[in-house]
Amino acid sequence: MMSGDRRKFIRQDEHQRRDALIKAAVDLISEVGPQGATVRAIAEQAGVTAGLIRHYFTSKEVLTRAAYSHVMETMIEDSLAPLAHAPEQPEARLAVFVAASLRPPVMDPRAMGIWAGFLQLMKHDPEMQSVHEVSYLRYRDLLQGLIAALPRTASAQQLRRDAIACNGVIDGLWLEGCALPAGFAPGELEQIGLQSVGAILGVDLLSALPEMKKDNQ
Repeated sequence: MMSGDRRKFIRQDEHQRRDALIKAAVDLISEVGPQGATVRAIAEQAGVTAGLIRHYFTSKEVLTRAAYSHVMETMIEDSLAPLAHAPEQPEARLAVFVAASLRPPVMDPRAMGIWAGFLQLMKHDPEMQSVHEVSYLRYRDLLQGLIAALPRTASAQQLRRDAIACNGVIDGLWLEGCALPAGFAPGELEQIGLQSVGAILGVDLLSALPEMKKDNQ
């Protein structure tokens, strides 16, 4: 029994160490870009030896892919988090998800800098492209599920196209908001996002956002 408990503890400890190394890589990549984030520099950032990093990651490329996956998954989870307290109405849930995708902590100039750095690597690394595809499809599928729940009739093909279009709108606004954080009024981009996504889908998402309802009462 003690042996089983001990093995479980060790696995958890190694998982935490691996996560700490990934976060150190993300922090350094945000400062100096993927090219400057060498294994030695990441080790210094994490306060460990380069050998420990190689124990968890067989190469810098493997660690870089893990760092990119961490960044993208964190943004997706931050977009999902407000749904835990959202109303049950489909319009409200979609509105909350879209708004969260265009607010901090998802809309973050630091995150965009990391994303832009990784984008260069995708041109030459098919495995990095696969990591990107996984995160893109996960977000798009979540968006499509929220769209499918709306009280309207749409084929599977139309739902997919709607999700692609809406995702494109959100991505474009996210990039502009991260690149020019002082260029827009507070809440302006999320309102534009809600209006644009709503126009694609034929629903009033701006009014469906819970805080908008409160302001209008």
